Amino acid sequence: MKGTLKKNSKVLFLGAFYVLALALALLLIFHNNPLEDPDTALLKKICGCLLIGISCILVFFWYDRLTVLPVELFHSRKLIKRLAVNDFKKRYAGSYMGIVWALAQPVVTVCMYYIVFDRVFQSRAQAVSGGVEVPYVLFLTAGLVPWFYFSEALTNGTTSLLEYNYLVKKVLFKISILPIIKIIAAMFIHVFFTCVLLIIACIYGYYPNIYWLQLIYYIGCEFILVLSLSYATCAIVVFFRDLLQIISIGLQLFQWATPILWNLDIVPDKYKWIFKLNPMTYIVEGFRNSIYGDSWFFEHFYSSTYFWIFVVAAFCIGTLIFKRSKTHFADVL
Repeated sequence: MKGTLKKNSKVLFLGAFYVLALALALLLIFHNNPLEDPDTALLKKICGCLLIGISCILVFFWYDRLTVLPVELFHSRKLIKRLAVNDFKKRYAGSYMGIVWALAQPVVTVCMYYIVFDRVFQSRAQAVSGGVEVPYVLFLTAGLVPWFYFSEALTNGTTSLLEYNYLVKKVLFKISILPIIKIIAAMFIHVFFTCVLLIIACIYGYYPNIYWLQLIYYIGCEFILVLSLSYATCAIVVFFRDLLQIISIGLQLFQWATPILWNLDIVPDKYKWIFKLNPMTYIVEGFRNSIYGDSWFFEHFYSSTYFWIFVVAAFCIGTLIFKRSKTHFADVL
């Protein structure tokens, strides 16, 4: 009975997944933007269809391996919540001000950039698409908020198995929940930093509107992106410790490849697609569009489609690497 139910659920899931993949591929193929360069649009369609095809193949051949991890996370949701809160609290255990130190960092960072760019260099405006100008501090903070979370969450997620190595060696403990614990713990500071961003927006005259609601969407996008990458990196770093240093250097380079300190509109149109291959470009631009751009995420069809295809592919690959390496973690740690 249980086997039949499991088989039926597999058929339903695969059926729904392939219908969704086909619909997405058709939308991608027939979507046309008359203002876009035809060669660039064709390249986007080809890349998108290739990623959809790879995702479909992975899901078909490794369905059982790919679904084990989400099921484990769902069944352990209460334990994950409790451990994530404890992980956040223990960072500042023993200090007199406790978690105040965690909340002070984003405030100090914003104040520093305000003094440097608004007062010292007097960079009062930053041109954005559509000829609209916004204060550079707001432009910069809207880029830094998602980047700080991505950097911290990816680093913490990568080291999760190393930090909790005593739990990895326990036979009955589900070690698959360790990366998500670190990523959720980093989310507490991210939410506070996002609130600071909204306060800055109000100070400069950008008051709450319906577009602000999609910040929840972009935060969710970033969470899933980091989680997908962390399952691969946390598994690899157990056997290859140098990966930590590579990620640290890579994040520094990656920051300059993301339009955080600079405006994407300064890049010629024929080269923009290169920078848009960076999934964090989608998140950063999404934060800015939510705060002052007055545009919805579904208006950026190609970018949204590519991002989710990339995330699905990254999650499938990360899950496979994690599950294949899992049996050897205890021996190495």
